[in-house]
Amino acid sequence: MTDMTVHKPTPFLPQEELEVYHREADLLATIKGLEAGHLVLITDFYHSGSVLLKEVQRHLNTTLPKKTFKEQRDYRAAYHTLSNRIMIEIKAHQLAVKKAPAIGWFEKLYPQTSDFLLTFPQVQGLNSAWQWYENGISIPVLRNKIHPYYGVYFPTRFEHVALFDQWLKRYSGAKKTAIDVGVGSGILALQLVKYGFQKVFGTDTNPNAIIGLKESMGETKLSRKIELDVGSLFGKWSKPTELIVFNPPWLPETRESEYLDEAIYYDKALFPAFFKAAKDILLPDGKLVLIFSNLAQISGLIKTNPIEEELAQSGRFQLERCYKKNVKRASEKTKRDAHWRKTEEVELWVLTHA
Repeated sequence: MTDMTVHKPTPFLPQEELEVYHREADLLATIKGLEAGHLVLITDFYHSGSVLLKEVQRHLNTTLPKKTFKEQRDYRAAYHTLSNRIMIEIKAHQLAVKKAPAIGWFEKLYPQTSDFLLTFPQVQGLNSAWQWYENGISIPVLRNKIHPYYGVYFPTRFEHVALFDQWLKRYSGAKKTAIDVGVGSGILALQLVKYGFQKVFGTDTNPNAIIGLKESMGETKLSRKIELDVGSLFGKWSKPTELIVFNPPWLPETRESEYLDEAIYYDKALFPAFFKAAKDILLPDGKLVLIFSNLAQISGLIKTNPIEEELAQSGRFQLERCYKKNVKRASEKTKRDAHWRKTEEVELWVLTHA
């Protein structure tokens, strides 16, 4: 299908004998082994891995304080280190423990390697991703479900795609081409096709996004309407277009975002580079649409958002209109600071050449 290299957990082959963990094993001794740098292999039931992870959390809760920001970061780092020393074996593309889920990614992502080890958190992530991929996710603004590929960001809230859908309904400009920067799971590109755009060019720095979308489109009409490229910002697309759509990350990068998805966190160079490139590729009467949020502002991470800074400082673009939509209240189960939701809004910024 493609010669792109898919991003996936690196398979592990042990160079030394691993400690084993099963239901009857001494939990405290196992955790002490993890702290000493030993790798521990789950050998009986899949659930034993979950039990051991909970015990690691309980152990850290009693040994590490979590009051200050630094203490919380140290706690997360310690948990990340210990949990990723818990291993599980894959044999013939199946988990080699009892009552384990069937995870199709093993065969799909590792066709040349049938026997290997992964960390238990990696396998948990693969399992969750396989359920989303197999079952699909219903998106309110699309007729068909999306089936996100492993390692590709997809939204769990949909106010921003609903806001974009409302804007597209009223859009009366030319619909020859559009560029979706950071196409991800393809929702915005599919919306553009839904509203009659003849050709949509999508880019993403994550090869899994491109691989997954190409696979899901196959040889259908969509594959002729949506053209994809792995690359930052506009990738290989240089021909001027009448519409550019960008749903960038909503939070600025911080020291603790080292291991986190660049679909969620942006570095300080992203927006200046994007606006500079967008000016050269947007047709004179074209529109630049950015889907953003006030989350970073209301949580105190930034004072003014990067779109406002661009409009105030560069002279490249002017504001046509900014649409806003309130975000629904957080679930009672969420661990995020739900009080932010009272004032959280998603934003759709429409810019034109200054």
